[in-house]
Amino acid sequence: MTVGNFKARSHHLMQDQVTGVIVQAINQVRVHEEIVKRAAQDTAFKIAVEQIDKVRDFLSRPQNILGSPMTKHGEIAEQVEVGIRNAREALAQEAMTVSIDEVGRTDATDYFINGVAVQSKFINGIDNNLRHVLRHLGKYPGFTNNGSYYMIPKDTYEAIQILLNGAHAEGLKVSTEETIKALVKEIEEQTGKPFSEVVQASVVDYPSVQVNTVGSTLDNEQQYLAKKNEGLKDVIYRQHRPSWHEAGKASLVGGAVGGSLSLATSLYAKYKAGKNVFKGDFTAADWQEVGFDTTKGATGGAVAAGAIYLMTNYARMAAPFASSVVSAIKGVASLAKDSRNGDISFDEFVDLGMIVCTEAAIVGISTVVGQSLIPFPVLGAVIGSLAGKMVAEFTTGQNNKIAQRLQDDMVAFRSKLDGKLKEILATIMAEFDRLNKLSEAAFDFRLNTNLIDCSVDLAVAYGVNPDKIIVSGKTLERFMFE
Repeated sequence: MTVGNFKARSHHLMQDQVTGVIVQAINQVRVHEEIVKRAAQDTAFKIAVEQIDKVRDFLSRPQNILGSPMTKHGEIAEQVEVGIRNAREALAQEAMTVSIDEVGRTDATDYFINGVAVQSKFINGIDNNLRHVLRHLGKYPGFTNNGSYYMIPKDTYEAIQILLNGAHAEGLKVSTEETIKALVKEIEEQTGKPFSEVVQASVVDYPSVQVNTVGSTLDNEQQYLAKKNEGLKDVIYRQHRPSWHEAGKASLVGGAVGGSLSLATSLYAKYKAGKNVFKGDFTAADWQEVGFDTTKGATGGAVAAGAIYLMTNYARMAAPFASSVVSAIKGVASLAKDSRNGDISFDEFVDLGMIVCTEAAIVGISTVVGQSLIPFPVLGAVIGSLAGKMVAEFTTGQNNKIAQRLQDDMVAFRSKLDGKLKEILATIMAEFDRLNKLSEAAFDFRLNTNLIDCSVDLAVAYGVNPDKIIVSGKTLERFMFE
């Protein structure tokens, strides 16, 4: 970037700002989607709790529950089954499939699941439970013909399965076990279907629906739902965190923008020189030059977009500020090269570098402090000091001699400022110091060969608990896919 072609900077400024807008849009889409999904999950949890509260409301009028104090658990079990199943489906943001309101309290059916009739049998004793199933089958012989089935306590069903698999069920006599097996066989013979199709397990055990325990059952279920809801929201949060994948997407978009703008600029420059691409005026050399410019623009746009993405998401920079910093870094790097080659003098390097960094300084001031807090008469001094600091920092590593001289000049300049201005400047400088070498790291392609190590360093720098930091590829793979 020599003095003669310094005007070309306007093209890079426009490209980087456009890229910044695109990156900001990518970030906003991700954040908006997270907000929407977390709100939807909270709504789902509210609906789930409402299903549990319906059961509590039913229990609040024990005089209306069918049966004696020893048998009321039968109708309680029906309400608990409906409430818990619907609550879990609501929390998963699925359609609630269990309905009971349209069923008569003494009908052959107790409730419907996915439109299929279900009869609930919660009887004390495994063999007694199966006898009540057979009794219902005797009264309604065609009950299971259309896919209808019976629901029995979860613990009862599990004990039966243990017996059917040839094992011994704890707490049962051998004679009782043989009776249970015979009853299972009779159910299968009467229905012509496997036991597992005719009889299924409830979501709760027999003891959980007793009059004196059902309150705790509902409380425990609501606690489970709350914990599950937080887990689902945490998944949403993790799915919408900034990622290397999205950074790559931003780089691709930035490359496309950079390539397109460079192509348009190059074609226009050729047109101004008297060559019209649509009239076949281009030679092979012209096409080669246009192709080089386009490729260079695409590469620069991709790198810029990736850097802006990292700065906006990991350093909390505003997109305009990040775009300006990217432009400033590229501009100072080009000027430093010209200075080393002897194309410009030190004074020219300083003057042009200050101009290059002025935009970033102005945007930075607006972002970090806010122009309303800075006395207008001293605004120029603040911008100048900040721009000088940026030139010095961006130059470090490229030409340490120049960087040191610039830093000395800035120290001398700031020493002449009054107390109020020094206070304002210190606030701004502190924020820039916090960003440290992030912009430098964003442009270092060598870092991409060891992303985990870099992310560990970044996490440590931000004070993340060491127990929560992923330090190996195996741990990262488990985190991503489990």
